[in-house]
Amino acid sequence: MVVFSRNPIYNVLYLVITFLCVGGHYLLLSADFLFAVHIIVYAGAIMVLFLYVIMLLNLNKETEPQKNTFFKFAAIITAGLLMIVIVGALRASEAAMVAFDNHNNIGLVKNLGKMLFNEFLLPFEIVSLLLLTAMVGAVMLGKNHMKRVKEVAKNKNGRATISTLPVQPVKELTHE
Repeated sequence: MVVFSRNPIYNVLYLVITFLCVGGHYLLLSADFLFAVHIIVYAGAIMVLFLYVIMLLNLNKETEPQKNTFFKFAAIITAGLLMIVIVGALRASEAAMVAFDNHNNIGLVKNLGKMLFNEFLLPFEIVSLLLLTAMVGAVMLGKNHMKRVKEVAKNKNGRATISTLPVQPVKELTHE
C-alpha cells in the first residue's frame, strides 16, 4: 500500500505500519533493544520528518507533472530486468539452514552492553571521539559564520557580502 496509494499522507501512514511490522519481527527474534530503537527512530522521528516534508512540499495533483510514456516504459523494463536478476540470484543460492540453539538471552540489552564495553571498547571510544570532534567542528564553523554575518551587518555601505569577506586563519580562532 505504500507504493500503490495515491495520497502521500496515506503513503507515510502505510510506511509507519510497515515499520511496526518490521519491529514486530525484531520482537519475535527476542531483540528487544532493536525493537525499541527501531520504533522510536524510524516509526517516530523519521516519519515525523517525512510528514513535515510532505506538508512543506504541498503535493497537489494539479501541480504534479505528468510523466512521459517513454519514461514509464523504461521504468517497466528496468523493473522487469531487476526482477529477473533477483529471481536468478535467489534460485542459484542454496537454502540456508539456521540451527537455533537454546539461547534465550540473545538480543537483550544486557548482553549488548557487555559486548559493547568489553570486546568493542576501543571502537566505541574512537566513535565517541569522532562524534565529539564533529560537534566541536560544527560549533566552530557556525561561530566563524556568525562573525562574518555580524561584520556584514556592521558595514555602513551595505554592499559587502559574506563571500567578499576574507576568511580568518585557524590560528586566530584558537587564540580567542
